[in-house]
Amino acid sequence: MNPVEKSPAADTAHKHRSAYGLDGLGLSGYRKAYWNLSVDEYYQEALFREEGVKTKHGALVVKSGERTARSANDKFIVKEPSSETDISWGEYNIPYQEQDFNRVFEKMNSYLKGKDLFIQDGIAGASPEHQIPIRVITTWAWQGLFTKNMFITEEAAIGGQDFKPEFTVLSFPDFQGDPKEDHLNSETLILMDFAKRLVLIGNTGYGGEIKKSIFTAINYYLPKKKILTMHCSANVGKRGDSALFFGLSGTGKTTLSADPNRKLIGDDEHGWDDRGIFNFEDGSYAKVIDLSPEAEPDIHKCTRTYGTILENVILDPETGEVDLFDDSITKNTRASYPLKCIPYSLPSKRGNHPENIIFLTFDANGVMPPIARLSHDQALYHFISGYTSKVGGTEAGVGEAPELTFSACFGAPFMVFHPAYYAQLLKENLRKYNVKTWLLNTGLVGGPAGVGKRISIKHTRAILTAALDGSLNQVDYQVDPWFGFEVPLVCPGVPDRILDPAASWSDQEAYQKNITELLDQFKKNMKKYEDSTPPEVLLAGPK
Repeated sequence: MNPVEKSPAADTAHKHRSAYGLDGLGLSGYRKAYWNLSVDEYYQEALFREEGVKTKHGALVVKSGERTARSANDKFIVKEPSSETDISWGEYNIPYQEQDFNRVFEKMNSYLKGKDLFIQDGIAGASPEHQIPIRVITTWAWQGLFTKNMFITEEAAIGGQDFKPEFTVLSFPDFQGDPKEDHLNSETLILMDFAKRLVLIGNTGYGGEIKKSIFTAINYYLPKKKILTMHCSANVGKRGDSALFFGLSGTGKTTLSADPNRKLIGDDEHGWDDRGIFNFEDGSYAKVIDLSPEAEPDIHKCTRTYGTILENVILDPETGEVDLFDDSITKNTRASYPLKCIPYSLPSKRGNHPENIIFLTFDANGVMPPIARLSHDQALYHFISGYTSKVGGTEAGVGEAPELTFSACFGAPFMVFHPAYYAQLLKENLRKYNVKTWLLNTGLVGGPAGVGKRISIKHTRAILTAALDGSLNQVDYQVDPWFGFEVPLVCPGVPDRILDPAASWSDQEAYQKNITELLDQFKKNMKKYEDSTPPEVLLAGPK
Protein backbone atom coordinates (compact mmCIF):
# COMPACT_ATOMS: atom_id res chain seq x y z
CA MET A 1 0.00 0.00 0.00
CA ASN A 2 1.27 3.44 -0.97
CA PRO A 3 0.84 5.64 2.16
CA VAL A 4 0.16 8.65 -0.07
CA GLU A 5 -2.50 6.90 -2.14
CA LYS A 6 -6.09 7.38 -1.03
CA SER A 7 -7.70 4.15 0.19
CA PRO A 8 -11.09 3.00 -1.21
CA ALA A 9 -13.07 3.68 1.99
CA ALA A 10 -11.28 6.88 3.01
CA ASP A 11 -14.29 9.12 2.32
CA THR A 12 -16.71 6.96 4.33
CA ALA A 13 -14.32 5.99 7.13
CA HIS A 14 -16.22 7.99 9.77
CA LYS A 15 -19.74 7.51 8.42
CA HIS A 16 -20.64 4.92 11.07
CA ARG A 17 -18.45 6.20 13.87
CA SER A 18 -19.63 5.67 17.43
CA ALA A 19 -19.93 8.74 19.64
CA TYR A 20 -17.91 6.79 22.17
CA GLY A 21 -14.57 7.06 20.38
CA LEU A 22 -11.03 5.89 20.99
CA ASP A 23 -10.01 8.74 23.29
CA GLY A 24 -11.64 7.04 26.26
CA LEU A 25 -9.34 4.07 25.72
CA GLY A 26 -6.30 6.31 25.43
CA LEU A 27 -5.37 5.47 21.84
CA SER A 28 -3.66 8.22 19.88
CA GLY A 29 -1.16 8.85 17.10
CA TYR A 30 -2.85 6.64 14.50
CA ARG A 31 -3.23 7.97 10.96
CA LYS A 32 -6.88 7.23 10.16
CA ALA A 33 -9.67 5.22 11.78
CA TYR A 34 -12.17 3.28 9.66
CA TRP A 35 -15.42 2.65 11.54
CA ASN A 36 -17.89 -0.20 10.97
CA LEU A 37 -17.33 -0.62 7.26
CA SER A 38 -19.62 -2.56 4.96
CA VAL A 39 -18.58 -5.96 3.57
CA ASP A 40 -17.77 -4.31 0.24
CA GLU A 41 -15.61 -1.67 1.91
CA TYR A 42 -13.71 -4.26 3.96
CA TYR A 43 -13.05 -6.21 0.76
CA GLN A 44 -11.80 -3.12 -1.03
CA GLU A 45 -9.53 -2.15 1.84
CA ALA A 46 -8.12 -5.66 2.28
CA LEU A 47 -7.38 -5.95 -1.44
CA PHE A 48 -5.97 -2.42 -1.60
CA ARG A 49 -3.61 -3.20 1.30
CA GLU A 50 -2.67 -6.55 -0.25
CA GLU A 51 -3.93 -8.45 2.79
CA GLY A 52 -5.78 -10.99 0.67
CA VAL A 53 -6.86 -12.23 -2.74
CA LYS A 54 -10.37 -12.75 -4.04
CA THR A 55 -11.21 -16.23 -5.32
CA LYS A 56 -13.03 -17.02 -8.51
CA HIS A 57 -16.23 -17.53 -6.52
CA GLY A 58 -15.93 -14.39 -4.38
CA ALA A 59 -14.43 -15.49 -1.05
CA LEU A 60 -11.43 -13.65 0.37
CA VAL A 61 -8.27 -15.72 0.92
CA VAL A 62 -5.95 -14.37 3.63
CA LYS A 63 -2.96 -15.52 5.66
CA SER A 64 -2.64 -15.20 9.42
CA GLY A 65 1.17 -15.07 9.44
CA GLU A 66 3.49 -17.40 11.32
CA ARG A 67 0.81 -18.34 13.85
CA THR A 68 -1.84 -20.51 12.22
CA ALA A 69 -3.52 -21.73 15.43
CA ARG A 70 -4.27 -20.54 18.94
CA SER A 71 -1.19 -19.69 21.01
CA ALA A 72 -2.36 -21.13 24.33
CA ASN A 73 1.04 -20.69 26.00
CA ASP A 74 1.04 -16.97 25.21
CA LYS A 75 -2.28 -16.14 26.87
CA PHE A 76 -2.17 -14.37 30.25
CA ILE A 77 -4.74 -12.85 32.62
CA VAL A 78 -3.96 -9.81 34.73
CA LYS A 79 -3.99 -10.62 38.44
CA GLU A 80 -5.90 -7.72 39.98
CA PRO A 81 -8.13 -7.31 43.06
CA SER A 82 -11.56 -7.42 41.40
CA SER A 83 -11.08 -10.84 39.77
CA GLU A 84 -8.09 -12.45 41.50
CA THR A 85 -10.08 -14.70 43.85
CA ASP A 86 -12.52 -15.79 41.11
CA ILE A 87 -10.02 -17.16 38.62
CA SER A 88 -8.73 -20.72 38.62
CA TRP A 89 -5.04 -19.97 38.05
CA GLY A 90 -3.03 -22.62 36.24
CA GLU A 91 -2.07 -23.94 32.84
CA TYR A 92 -4.57 -21.89 30.84
CA ASN A 93 -5.09 -18.95 33.20
CA ILE A 94 -1.54 -17.73 33.69
CA PRO A 95 -1.24 -14.72 36.02
CA TYR A 96 0.19 -11.48 34.65
CA GLN A 97 1.22 -8.30 36.43
CA GLU A 98 -0.84 -5.16 35.92
CA GLN A 99 2.23 -2.97 35.44
CA ASP A 100 3.41 -5.27 32.62
CA PHE A 101 -0.01 -5.04 30.95
CA ASN A 102 0.08 -1.23 31.16
CA ARG A 103 3.58 -1.12 29.69
CA VAL A 104 2.59 -3.35 26.76
CA PHE A 105 -0.47 -1.18 26.14
CA GLU A 106 1.71 1.94 25.94
CA LYS A 107 4.05 0.18 23.54
CA MET A 108 1.12 -0.80 21.35
CA ASN A 109 -0.14 2.77 21.44
CA SER A 110 3.27 4.05 20.30
CA TYR A 111 3.31 1.37 17.59
CA LEU A 112 0.18 2.93 16.07
CA LYS A 113 1.94 6.11 14.98
CA GLY A 114 1.12 6.69 11.31
CA LYS A 115 -0.91 3.47 11.02
CA ASP A 116 -4.55 2.98 10.08
CA LEU A 117 -7.10 1.36 12.38
CA PHE A 118 -10.25 -0.60 11.64
CA ILE A 119 -12.93 -0.52 14.33
CA GLN A 120 -15.83 -2.96 14.27
CA ASP A 121 -18.55 -2.74 16.91
CA GLY A 122 -20.85 -5.64 17.66
CA ILE A 123 -22.93 -7.63 20.10
CA ALA A 124 -21.98 -10.97 21.66
CA GLY A 125 -25.12 -12.88 22.62
CA ALA A 126 -28.52 -13.43 21.02
CA SER A 127 -30.33 -13.12 24.35
CA PRO A 128 -31.38 -9.48 24.87
CA GLU A 129 -31.01 -9.88 28.65
CA HIS A 130 -27.43 -11.12 28.49
CA GLN A 131 -25.79 -9.34 25.55
CA ILE A 132 -22.28 -7.93 25.82
CA PRO A 133 -21.41 -5.00 23.51
CA ILE A 134 -17.94 -5.67 22.10
CA ARG A 135 -15.46 -3.68 20.03
CA VAL A 136 -12.54 -5.01 18.00
CA ILE A 137 -9.81 -2.56 16.98
CA THR A 138 -7.29 -3.92 14.51
CA THR A 139 -4.65 -2.83 12.03
CA TRP A 140 -5.75 -5.42 9.45
CA ALA A 141 -8.87 -4.77 7.37
CA TRP A 142 -9.74 -8.44 6.99
CA GLN A 143 -9.91 -8.84 10.77
CA GLY A 144 -12.57 -6.13 10.79
CA LEU A 145 -14.54 -8.21 8.29
CA PHE A 146 -13.89 -11.30 10.45
CA THR A 147 -15.49 -9.52 13.41
CA LYS A 148 -18.40 -8.44 11.23
CA ASN A 149 -18.94 -12.06 10.18
CA MET A 150 -18.70 -13.50 13.68
CA PHE A 151 -20.86 -11.15 15.78
CA ILE A 152 -24.16 -9.27 15.60
CA THR A 153 -23.22 -6.03 13.84
CA GLU A 154 -26.37 -4.66 12.21
CA GLU A 155 -26.70 -0.97 13.03
CA ALA A 156 -30.23 -1.46 14.39
CA ALA A 157 -28.91 -4.06 16.85
CA ILE A 158 -25.87 -2.16 18.08
CA GLY A 159 -27.55 1.22 18.33
CA GLY A 160 -25.54 3.16 15.76
CA GLN A 161 -23.67 6.17 17.09
CA ASP A 162 -24.90 5.53 20.65
CA PHE A 163 -22.95 2.27 20.83
CA LYS A 164 -20.66 1.92 23.85
CA PRO A 165 -18.52 -1.22 24.22
CA GLU A 166 -18.35 -3.19 27.45
CA PHE A 167 -15.40 -5.25 26.23
CA THR A 168 -12.66 -4.29 23.76
CA VAL A 169 -10.07 -6.28 21.81
CA LEU A 170 -6.93 -4.68 20.38
CA SER A 171 -5.50 -6.95 17.68
CA PHE A 172 -2.25 -5.71 16.13
CA PRO A 173 -0.89 -8.76 14.26
CA ASP A 174 2.43 -7.13 13.36
CA PHE A 175 3.21 -5.89 16.86
CA GLN A 176 5.84 -7.97 18.65
CA GLY A 177 6.23 -8.18 22.40
CA ASP A 178 9.58 -8.30 24.21
CA PRO A 179 9.71 -11.64 26.11
CA LYS A 180 12.35 -10.42 28.53
CA GLU A 181 11.11 -6.92 29.30
CA ASP A 182 7.38 -7.74 29.11
CA HIS A 183 7.63 -11.11 30.89
CA LEU A 184 6.16 -13.10 28.02
CA ASN A 185 6.81 -16.64 26.78
CA SER A 186 7.47 -15.41 23.24
CA GLU A 187 6.97 -12.36 21.05
CA THR A 188 3.30 -13.37 20.76
CA LEU A 189 0.85 -12.10 23.37
CA ILE A 190 -2.81 -12.47 24.34
CA LEU A 191 -3.22 -10.37 27.51
CA MET A 192 -6.60 -10.11 29.26
CA ASP A 193 -7.60 -7.60 31.93
CA PHE A 194 -11.11 -8.17 33.29
CA ALA A 195 -11.08 -4.97 35.34
CA LYS A 196 -10.21 -2.86 32.29
CA ARG A 197 -12.44 -5.07 30.10
CA LEU A 198 -9.65 -5.15 27.56
CA VAL A 199 -7.61 -7.72 25.59
CA LEU A 200 -4.30 -7.04 23.86
CA ILE A 201 -3.29 -9.36 20.98
CA GLY A 202 0.06 -9.09 19.22
CA ASN A 203 2.28 -11.02 16.80
CA THR A 204 -0.53 -13.27 15.58
CA GLY A 205 -3.13 -12.70 12.90
CA TYR A 206 -5.01 -15.92 13.65
CA GLY A 207 -8.67 -14.94 13.68
CA GLY A 208 -9.49 -17.49 16.36
CA GLU A 209 -7.64 -15.42 18.97
CA ILE A 210 -10.20 -12.63 18.58
CA LYS A 211 -13.27 -14.82 18.93
CA LYS A 212 -11.84 -16.95 21.75
CA SER A 213 -10.70 -13.88 23.70
CA ILE A 214 -14.27 -12.62 23.63
CA PHE A 215 -15.54 -16.08 24.58
CA THR A 216 -13.12 -16.20 27.52
CA ALA A 217 -14.47 -12.84 28.69
CA ILE A 218 -18.04 -14.14 28.39
CA ASN A 219 -17.01 -17.16 30.47
CA TYR A 220 -16.04 -14.73 33.22
CA TYR A 221 -18.85 -12.18 33.19
CA LEU A 222 -22.00 -14.27 32.54
CA PRO A 223 -21.53 -17.17 35.01
CA LYS A 224 -21.47 -14.53 37.74
CA LYS A 225 -25.12 -14.00 36.75
CA LYS A 226 -25.75 -17.78 37.00
CA ILE A 227 -25.72 -18.18 33.22
CA LEU A 228 -24.05 -21.40 32.08
CA THR A 229 -21.57 -20.60 29.30
CA MET A 230 -20.68 -23.53 27.06
CA HIS A 231 -18.16 -24.49 24.39
CA CYS A 232 -20.72 -26.27 22.25
CA SER A 233 -22.77 -26.18 19.07
CA ALA A 234 -26.56 -26.33 19.08
CA ASN A 235 -29.47 -27.15 16.82
CA VAL A 236 -33.20 -27.72 17.12
CA GLY A 237 -35.56 -30.29 15.59
CA LYS A 238 -39.03 -29.91 14.13
CA ARG A 239 -40.59 -30.59 17.54
CA GLY A 240 -38.65 -27.69 19.04
CA ASP A 241 -36.28 -30.19 20.67
CA SER A 242 -32.92 -28.49 21.16
CA ALA A 243 -29.63 -30.39 21.35
CA LEU A 244 -26.16 -29.33 22.50
CA PHE A 245 -22.85 -30.73 21.20
CA PHE A 246 -19.84 -30.19 23.47
CA GLY A 247 -16.34 -30.78 22.11
CA LEU A 248 -12.93 -29.42 21.24
CA SER A 249 -12.10 -28.24 17.73
CA GLY A 250 -11.92 -31.16 15.31
CA THR A 251 -14.29 -33.46 17.20
CA GLY A 252 -17.34 -32.69 15.07
CA LYS A 253 -19.19 -29.75 16.67
CA THR A 254 -19.62 -27.91 13.38
CA THR A 255 -20.13 -30.97 11.17
CA LEU A 256 -22.69 -32.74 13.34
CA SER A 257 -24.74 -29.67 14.23
CA ALA A 258 -25.03 -28.77 10.53
CA ASP A 259 -27.96 -31.07 9.80
CA PRO A 260 -30.45 -30.10 7.06
CA ASN A 261 -33.20 -31.89 9.01
CA ARG A 262 -32.73 -29.58 12.00
CA LYS A 263 -32.34 -25.83 12.40
CA LEU A 264 -28.83 -24.63 13.27
CA ILE A 265 -28.62 -22.32 16.29
CA GLY A 266 -24.83 -22.06 16.25
CA ASP A 267 -21.70 -24.13 15.93
CA ASP A 268 -19.34 -23.14 18.75
CA GLU A 269 -20.38 -21.03 21.77
CA HIS A 270 -23.68 -20.82 23.65
CA GLY A 271 -25.31 -19.71 26.88
CA TRP A 272 -28.09 -21.35 28.89
CA ASP A 273 -30.41 -19.21 30.99
CA ASP A 274 -33.88 -19.73 32.47
CA ARG A 275 -35.46 -19.18 29.04
CA GLY A 276 -33.36 -21.68 27.11
CA ILE A 277 -30.18 -21.63 25.05
CA PHE A 278 -28.74 -18.84 22.91
CA ASN A 279 -25.78 -18.36 20.62
CA PHE A 280 -23.02 -15.90 21.50
CA GLU A 281 -22.04 -15.40 17.86
CA ASP A 282 -23.60 -14.63 14.50
CA GLY A 283 -21.10 -16.51 12.38
CA SER A 284 -19.13 -19.71 11.97
CA TYR A 285 -15.37 -20.29 12.03
CA ALA A 286 -15.29 -23.73 10.49
CA LYS A 287 -12.28 -25.93 9.97
CA VAL A 288 -12.20 -26.68 6.21
CA ILE A 289 -9.22 -28.96 5.60
CA ASP A 290 -10.33 -31.86 3.37
CA LEU A 291 -13.83 -30.38 3.16
CA SER A 292 -15.80 -32.00 0.34
CA PRO A 293 -19.09 -31.02 -1.32
CA GLU A 294 -20.31 -34.60 -0.92
CA ALA A 295 -19.80 -34.92 2.83
CA GLU A 296 -20.62 -31.34 3.86
CA PRO A 297 -22.35 -29.58 0.94
CA ASP A 298 -23.67 -26.58 2.86
CA ILE A 299 -20.40 -25.66 4.56
CA HIS A 300 -18.56 -26.29 1.29
CA LYS A 301 -20.91 -23.87 -0.47
CA CYS A 302 -20.01 -21.23 2.12
CA THR A 303 -16.35 -21.46 1.05
CA ARG A 304 -17.45 -20.28 -2.40
CA THR A 305 -19.51 -17.32 -1.17
CA TYR A 306 -18.79 -13.60 -1.26
CA GLY A 307 -18.09 -12.33 2.25
CA THR A 308 -16.47 -15.53 3.45
CA ILE A 309 -12.87 -15.30 4.70
CA LEU A 310 -10.68 -18.33 3.91
CA GLU A 311 -7.79 -18.30 6.36
CA ASN A 312 -4.54 -20.03 5.31
CA VAL A 313 -6.27 -21.87 2.46
CA ILE A 314 -4.19 -22.39 -0.70
CA LEU A 315 -5.31 -20.48 -3.81
CA ASP A 316 -4.27 -21.13 -7.41
CA PRO A 317 -3.49 -17.59 -8.68
CA GLU A 318 -4.11 -18.56 -12.30
CA THR A 319 -7.52 -20.22 -11.94
CA GLY A 320 -8.75 -18.42 -8.83
CA GLU A 321 -9.75 -21.77 -7.33
CA VAL A 322 -8.85 -22.91 -3.82
CA ASP A 323 -7.56 -26.34 -2.86
CA LEU A 324 -9.23 -27.35 0.40
CA PHE A 325 -7.08 -30.50 0.55
CA ASP A 326 -3.78 -28.63 0.51
CA ASP A 327 -2.33 -28.40 4.03
CA SER A 328 1.03 -26.91 3.04
CA ILE A 329 0.46 -23.92 5.38
CA THR A 330 -1.49 -25.72 8.09
CA LYS A 331 -4.03 -28.45 8.72
CA ASN A 332 -6.00 -25.85 10.61
CA THR A 333 -7.41 -24.04 7.59
CA ARG A 334 -10.52 -22.02 8.43
CA ALA A 335 -13.56 -20.34 6.90
CA SER A 336 -15.33 -17.42 8.58
CA TYR A 337 -18.83 -16.73 7.32
CA PRO A 338 -22.16 -15.41 8.66
CA LEU A 339 -24.56 -18.10 9.91
CA LYS A 340 -27.15 -16.86 7.42
CA CYS A 341 -25.02 -18.55 4.73
CA ILE A 342 -26.31 -21.87 6.07
CA PRO A 343 -29.85 -22.18 4.61
CA TYR A 344 -31.26 -23.96 7.69
CA SER A 345 -29.76 -21.65 10.31
CA LEU A 346 -32.20 -20.15 12.81
CA PRO A 347 -32.30 -16.33 12.55
CA SER A 348 -33.15 -15.88 16.24
CA LYS A 349 -30.11 -17.98 17.27
CA ARG A 350 -32.12 -19.17 20.29
CA GLY A 351 -33.75 -22.43 21.35
CA ASN A 352 -35.72 -24.16 24.07
CA HIS A 353 -34.08 -25.92 27.01
CA PRO A 354 -32.23 -28.89 25.48
CA GLU A 355 -33.71 -32.37 25.49
CA ASN A 356 -30.34 -33.93 24.66
CA ILE A 357 -26.72 -33.10 25.39
CA ILE A 358 -23.97 -34.86 23.47
CA PHE A 359 -20.37 -34.88 24.68
CA LEU A 360 -18.13 -35.37 21.63
CA THR A 361 -14.89 -37.20 22.30
CA PHE A 362 -12.21 -38.01 19.76
CA ASP A 363 -10.89 -41.24 21.29
CA ALA A 364 -7.34 -41.62 19.99
CA ASN A 365 -7.05 -44.97 21.83
CA GLY A 366 -9.82 -46.61 19.81
CA VAL A 367 -11.48 -48.24 22.83
CA MET A 368 -14.53 -46.06 23.56
CA PRO A 369 -17.96 -47.13 22.22
CA PRO A 370 -19.47 -45.02 19.42
CA ILE A 371 -22.20 -43.90 21.84
CA ALA A 372 -23.06 -44.33 25.51
CA ARG A 373 -25.99 -43.12 27.60
CA LEU A 374 -24.98 -41.31 30.79
CA SER A 375 -26.67 -40.78 34.11
CA HIS A 376 -26.60 -37.20 35.39
CA ASP A 377 -23.70 -38.00 37.74
CA GLN A 378 -21.81 -39.67 34.90
CA ALA A 379 -22.50 -36.64 32.74
CA LEU A 380 -20.95 -34.37 35.36
CA TYR A 381 -17.93 -36.69 35.68
CA HIS A 382 -17.30 -36.62 31.92
CA PHE A 383 -17.99 -32.89 31.74
CA ILE A 384 -15.32 -32.21 34.36
CA SER A 385 -12.96 -34.74 32.74
CA GLY A 386 -13.47 -33.57 29.16
CA TYR A 387 -11.66 -36.57 27.67
CA THR A 388 -10.84 -36.11 24.00
CA SER A 389 -7.87 -35.45 21.69
CA LYS A 390 -6.29 -32.35 20.25
CA VAL A 391 -6.57 -32.66 16.49
CA GLY A 392 -4.34 -31.51 13.65
CA GLY A 393 -2.76 -28.14 14.42
CA THR A 394 -5.72 -26.47 16.15
CA GLU A 395 -3.34 -25.28 18.85
CA ALA A 396 0.29 -24.21 18.41
CA GLY A 397 2.58 -27.18 19.06
CA VAL A 398 0.01 -29.87 18.21
CA GLY A 399 1.26 -32.19 15.46
CA GLU A 400 -0.60 -34.15 12.80
CA ALA A 401 -1.44 -37.14 14.99
CA PRO A 402 -4.26 -36.72 17.53
CA GLU A 403 -2.98 -36.17 21.06
CA LEU A 404 -4.87 -37.55 24.06
CA THR A 405 -5.96 -34.79 26.38
CA PHE A 406 -8.39 -33.97 29.16
CA SER A 407 -9.98 -30.56 28.62
CA ALA A 408 -12.30 -29.67 31.50
CA CYS A 409 -15.79 -28.57 30.37
CA PHE A 410 -14.68 -29.58 26.85
CA GLY A 411 -13.11 -26.14 26.59
CA ALA A 412 -10.49 -25.69 29.34
CA PRO A 413 -8.44 -23.03 27.48
CA PHE A 414 -11.43 -20.65 27.58
CA MET A 415 -12.82 -21.37 31.05
CA VAL A 416 -11.90 -18.85 33.74
CA PHE A 417 -13.44 -20.31 36.90
CA HIS A 418 -12.74 -23.70 38.43
CA PRO A 419 -14.47 -26.47 36.42
CA ALA A 420 -16.63 -27.24 39.47
CA TYR A 421 -18.24 -23.79 39.10
CA TYR A 422 -19.49 -24.56 35.59
CA ALA A 423 -20.33 -28.15 36.58
CA GLN A 424 -22.61 -26.93 39.35
CA LEU A 425 -24.53 -24.75 36.90
CA LEU A 426 -24.81 -27.71 34.52
CA LYS A 427 -25.97 -29.99 37.35
CA GLU A 428 -28.79 -27.64 38.25
CA ASN A 429 -29.95 -27.44 34.63
CA LEU A 430 -29.72 -31.20 33.97
CA ARG A 431 -31.97 -31.95 36.90
CA LYS A 432 -34.33 -29.04 36.47
CA TYR A 433 -35.03 -29.78 32.80
CA ASN A 434 -34.50 -33.59 32.89
CA VAL A 435 -31.97 -33.59 30.04
CA LYS A 436 -30.72 -36.83 28.48
CA THR A 437 -26.92 -36.95 28.12
CA TRP A 438 -24.77 -39.00 25.75
CA LEU A 439 -21.08 -39.61 25.09
CA LEU A 440 -20.43 -39.82 21.34
CA ASN A 441 -17.06 -41.05 20.09
CA THR A 442 -16.07 -39.45 16.77
CA GLY A 443 -12.52 -40.79 17.00
CA LEU A 444 -10.83 -44.09 16.22
CA VAL A 445 -12.06 -47.69 16.08
CA GLY A 446 -10.07 -50.89 15.75
CA GLY A 447 -6.90 -49.62 17.37
CA PRO A 448 -4.98 -46.54 18.54
CA ALA A 449 -3.55 -43.81 16.30
CA GLY A 450 -1.52 -45.40 13.50
CA VAL A 451 -3.57 -48.61 13.61
CA GLY A 452 -7.23 -47.74 13.98
CA LYS A 453 -9.39 -45.77 11.56
CA ARG A 454 -11.76 -42.90 12.27
CA ILE A 455 -15.33 -44.04 12.69
CA SER A 456 -17.44 -43.56 9.57
CA ILE A 457 -19.27 -40.23 9.47
CA LYS A 458 -22.21 -42.17 7.98
CA HIS A 459 -22.43 -44.35 11.09
CA THR A 460 -21.89 -41.39 13.43
CA ARG A 461 -24.75 -39.48 11.83
CA ALA A 462 -27.05 -42.53 12.02
CA ILE A 463 -26.24 -43.02 15.72
CA LEU A 464 -26.76 -39.34 16.45
CA THR A 465 -30.09 -39.27 14.60
CA ALA A 466 -31.29 -42.27 16.62
CA ALA A 467 -30.35 -40.53 19.87
CA LEU A 468 -32.10 -37.28 18.95
CA ASP A 469 -35.30 -38.75 17.47
CA GLY A 470 -35.81 -41.07 20.44
CA SER A 471 -35.07 -44.35 18.66
CA LEU A 472 -32.35 -45.22 21.16
CA ASN A 473 -34.89 -44.93 23.96
CA GLN A 474 -36.60 -48.03 22.58
CA VAL A 475 -33.65 -50.46 22.47
CA ASP A 476 -31.88 -52.67 24.99
CA TYR A 477 -28.64 -51.60 26.66
CA GLN A 478 -25.77 -53.27 28.44
CA VAL A 479 -23.64 -51.73 31.18
CA ASP A 480 -20.06 -51.18 30.09
CA PRO A 481 -17.81 -53.13 32.52
CA TRP A 482 -15.08 -50.50 32.38
CA PHE A 483 -16.90 -47.17 32.53
CA GLY A 484 -20.26 -48.14 34.00
CA PHE A 485 -22.29 -46.22 31.42
CA GLU A 486 -24.94 -47.83 29.21
CA VAL A 487 -24.18 -48.89 25.63
CA PRO A 488 -27.02 -49.72 23.19
CA LEU A 489 -27.03 -53.25 21.76
CA VAL A 490 -28.61 -52.14 18.49
CA CYS A 491 -29.09 -48.91 16.57
CA PRO A 492 -31.13 -48.33 13.39
CA GLY A 493 -28.91 -48.14 10.32
CA VAL A 494 -25.76 -49.28 12.13
CA PRO A 495 -24.26 -52.81 12.17
CA ASP A 496 -24.39 -54.26 15.69
CA ARG A 497 -20.63 -54.95 15.74
CA ILE A 498 -19.94 -51.22 15.30
CA LEU A 499 -21.45 -50.56 18.73
CA ASP A 500 -18.95 -52.88 20.42
CA PRO A 501 -15.42 -51.37 20.29
CA ALA A 502 -13.73 -54.65 21.29
CA ALA A 503 -15.21 -56.40 18.23
CA SER A 504 -13.19 -54.20 15.86
CA TRP A 505 -9.84 -55.11 17.46
CA SER A 506 -7.95 -58.07 16.00
CA ASP A 507 -5.68 -58.21 19.06
CA GLN A 508 -7.85 -58.55 22.18
CA GLU A 509 -4.85 -58.49 24.51
CA ALA A 510 -3.84 -55.12 23.07
CA TYR A 511 -7.41 -53.90 23.50
CA GLN A 512 -7.40 -54.84 27.19
CA LYS A 513 -4.05 -53.14 27.68
CA ASN A 514 -5.14 -49.91 25.98
CA ILE A 515 -8.41 -49.56 27.83
CA THR A 516 -6.70 -50.26 31.16
CA GLU A 517 -4.16 -47.53 30.43
CA LEU A 518 -6.96 -45.13 29.49
CA LEU A 519 -8.80 -45.82 32.75
CA ASP A 520 -5.62 -45.00 34.64
CA GLN A 521 -5.39 -41.70 32.76
CA PHE A 522 -8.99 -40.87 33.71
CA LYS A 523 -8.30 -41.52 37.39
CA LYS A 524 -5.04 -39.61 37.34
CA ASN A 525 -6.70 -36.59 35.72
CA MET A 526 -9.65 -36.58 38.15
CA LYS A 527 -7.31 -36.40 41.15
CA LYS A 528 -6.88 -32.70 40.29
CA TYR A 529 -10.57 -32.13 41.00
CA GLU A 530 -11.25 -34.57 43.87
CA ASP A 531 -11.49 -31.90 46.56
CA SER A 532 -14.16 -29.93 44.70
CA THR A 533 -16.16 -32.80 43.16
CA PRO A 534 -19.14 -34.37 45.00
CA PRO A 535 -18.58 -38.02 46.06
CA GLU A 536 -21.47 -39.29 43.94
CA VAL A 537 -19.85 -37.78 40.84
CA LEU A 538 -16.47 -39.33 41.63
CA LEU A 539 -18.17 -42.71 42.03
CA ALA A 540 -19.76 -42.29 38.58
CA GLY A 541 -16.35 -42.55 36.89
CA PRO A 542 -14.55 -45.63 35.51
CA LYS A 543 -14.65 -48.74 37.69
